Amino acid sequence: QVQLEESGGGLVQAGGSLRLSCAASTQSFSSYAMGWFRQGPEKREYVAGISWSGDATNYADSVKGRFTIARDNAKNTMYLQMNSLKPEDTAVYYCAGARIHGRGMGPFVAPQEYDYWGQGTQVTVSS
Repeated sequence: QVQLEESGGGLVQAGGSLRLSCAASTQSFSSYAMGWFRQGPEKREYVAGISWSGDATNYADSVKGRFTIARDNAKNTMYLQMNSLKPEDTAVYYCAGARIHGRGMGPFVAPQEYDYWGQGTQVTVSS
């Protein structure tokens, strides 16, 4: 069982920045493709994904050019750097991990591809 814990959320003004972290309780972190999702008033939506090695990344159109996903396999940690934040980025942000064995390197977009989820961290962007 892998536990994921997000941190770094908070309240920021529009145009500001935040960096989210996701710490994984596994020494096999490089066996997982990772992703960020967010839950606003409606459905949970995909934000960004990264392959097990970090060589491949993918972003939702709504965050492309503003958010950057990265990982440090030596620290078992994934990051989401969020710049130029907008009020519509307000949501609970979740990190998720997907075992890659037999499934390709990732990143994966669909939430059903992910096996483990964190508890979420609130990001609020004021106008």
